[in-house]
Amino acid sequence: METSERHIEPAAGRLGVLTVGLGAVASTVIAGVELIRRGHAEPIGSLAQMGTIRLGKRTENRVPLIRDVVPLADIDQLVFGAWDPISDTAYEAALRCGVLDRYTHIEPVAAELKEIEPMPAVFDQNYVRRIVGNNVKPKANKLELAEAVRHDIRTFKATHSCDRLVVIWCASTEIFIEPGPAHQSLAALETAMAADDDCIPPSMIYAYAALKEGVPFINGAPNLATDVPAMTELANAVGVPVSGKDFKTGQTLLKTVLAPMLKARMLGLDGWYSTNILGNRDGEVLEDPDSFRSKEVTKLGVLEHILQPNLHPELYDNFHHKVRINYYPPRGDNKEGWDNIDIFGWLGYQMQIKVNFLCRDSILAAPLALDLVLFMDLAHRAGLKGVQEWLSFYFKSPQHAPNLYPEHDLFIQQSMLKNTLRCLIGEDEIIHLGNEYYED
Repeated sequence: METSERHIEPAAGRLGVLTVGLGAVASTVIAGVELIRRGHAEPIGSLAQMGTIRLGKRTENRVPLIRDVVPLADIDQLVFGAWDPISDTAYEAALRCGVLDRYTHIEPVAAELKEIEPMPAVFDQNYVRRIVGNNVKPKANKLELAEAVRHDIRTFKATHSCDRLVVIWCASTEIFIEPGPAHQSLAALETAMAADDDCIPPSMIYAYAALKEGVPFINGAPNLATDVPAMTELANAVGVPVSGKDFKTGQTLLKTVLAPMLKARMLGLDGWYSTNILGNRDGEVLEDPDSFRSKEVTKLGVLEHILQPNLHPELYDNFHHKVRINYYPPRGDNKEGWDNIDIFGWLGYQMQIKVNFLCRDSILAAPLALDLVLFMDLAHRAGLKGVQEWLSFYFKSPQHAPNLYPEHDLFIQQSMLKNTLRCLIGEDEIIHLGNEYYED
């Protein structure tokens, strides 16, 4: 197979990273990056920083670090800003959220964290009911609010001498919204925004503003933001990449590993019961049933798409899938996920798998956010636009073309991601056929 290297604009200058939300995830990302660039920590969990990529045949022994062969921005080039309905600086947010040790990981970079003061947010308690904001933009229609966000983006870019920007949603889960007529075209969307239609949540206002400014947008929550025809129309028209939705961090990450194993071995599934306890702001927001519904939809779709019960009805047609999330303040950001998996094998004999994943929500999310910023900036410089399905690896509910089903298998997702990187740098895709080593 012949390949040719795609032209990629150089990653020169400063890359502005604007986070929507300056809570646990964003403050953990920012503090971590500041520590890493001082040599006080390693970027553990970041594929872009620590991952390798095989190039060519196994016999060639070419397995460099991704960052050594793919023209990514360096973390020294990153400049952070944020919007948040709570006025805490990044330093105050990091202390309040309690993810990081104050004296080991916050105080050494306190000066940099204190400089990041959140811009007033587009915030409406009708969409996130359990948060009260004191740092909110004045009431206006949604098209006017988008213009205010666009002004913020331009001002930040100029003030911080940024050459490029990426906007990433790190804020709370909004209530569940079904796509409707207003989401089917850009014209309909803008009409609905001007009319202050309830079907336009704040996440969609940020996404619209970013795209209109030619800035890639990443949706780290299960909100209805860019995954509607109107937004993909806009992204393609302005030549900007989009990706989402909902960072794949804990329990769903394990599902996208274990479910492919069941399918690969043709083991049947009777039921999969999942429950979570967490005590951070995300857990509090998800106490609201309508916000939980948004999260539930992204979590429930994973198994069906991986196991394909229409192809294997005798194994997966009637499995029972239940997901629960419980707010438990003492646990803080240390999320615990329990899974009970009832499977069956040869001659229908039943077996069980039980998983207890005691994880740290923001510690798992932070390297994903960093990778997505770097890879989306790469995509933009490479001239890729619209939905970036090759970044499905990072999301619970990957954005995809309307005529496709989402790919949830973590290993297929990883192959998509690395093959895309290979193609961008002019290397052959690797399909793991293997017989080329045994042919004369």
